[in-house]
Amino acid sequence: SQYQLALAYSYAAEVSMEQRDKNKAEEYAESGVDAAKKAIEAKPNQAEYHRVLGQLCGQVVPANPIFGGLKYGQCARDEVNKAIQLDARSAPAYLSRGVGNYYLPPQFGGGVDLALNDFDKAIALNPKLSDAYLWKGIALRKVNRNKEAHQALEKALQLSPDWLWAKDQLQKTPAQ
Repeated sequence: SQYQLALAYSYAAEVSMEQRDKNKAEEYAESGVDAAKKAIEAKPNQAEYHRVLGQLCGQVVPANPIFGGLKYGQCARDEVNKAIQLDARSAPAYLSRGVGNYYLPPQFGGGVDLALNDFDKAIALNPKLSDAYLWKGIALRKVNRNKEAHQALEKALQLSPDWLWAKDQLQKTPAQ
């Protein structure tokens, strides 16, 4: 139940960020961190619990970049890497690591190239993971590979036709 609660907080934090409510996103993510830690206490070898904790820690950072980055940045990286260590076939774990690498500047060990590798790994493990295509498209657009970005975003929408965020990202992406 703590895992389900953590997951719900993560979704709420994501929606709040999309609505540009950073304070609410930070509040939800921090609440989710507590629930995820409790889930891990109950089952410390459950890779998915570590992934969700890492994702939640990562969701605090954009909501509060200075203090959140200092307090939660390492948690995000460590927990997602722990999830991959526990389950190297977890597509969501590679997706989460890719999102972290997307936001982490290359001088701190991240960058778009690493993110794209993680998104491709997630897709190879689960070709129906629409989130991986969405993030791949966003990353490709960032490096001006618009044709490939457009294709990745179209695939995300093919897999999840009603996904408003994917539709929005596709509209922002030139076809060429």
